[in-house]
Amino acid sequence: MIDFNNGSFFKLSSVSNNEGHELVGPVLIQGEKILESFRAIRDMVVFTNLRVISVNIQGFTGKKKDFTSLPYKKIQAFSVETTGMFDLDCELDLWFSGLGKVRFEFEGNHDIRQLSQSIAYFVLS
Repeated sequence: MIDFNNGSFFKLSSVSNNEGHELVGPVLIQGEKILESFRAIRDMVVFTNLRVISVNIQGFTGKKKDFTSLPYKKIQAFSVETTGMFDLDCELDLWFSGLGKVRFEFEGNHDIRQLSQSIAYFVLS
């Protein structure tokens, strides 16, 4: 399992939703759709319309995988930090009941606003 107690995740780069679906497709439920997919070295984070799925690929061959599901309904608060003049990365902080804060850091070329609007919709409605 990913160490969420650390409070920080790894830097994520956007990948195609097809790549995300190849990895998390077997754990999706009926009606669940992928919004955006991100990769950090071997691991992946997929945002769906119901939850955030974090995939920790383990072992030398990568056949062993840990899927951690973070449902939006457990989010108590969230924060978005966009890129700036000198800080080219953007960040998303999510506070989950029973878990605490999880931080996702995205490479600067990603527009975090659309993802934050989606999360706001799922958390606030």
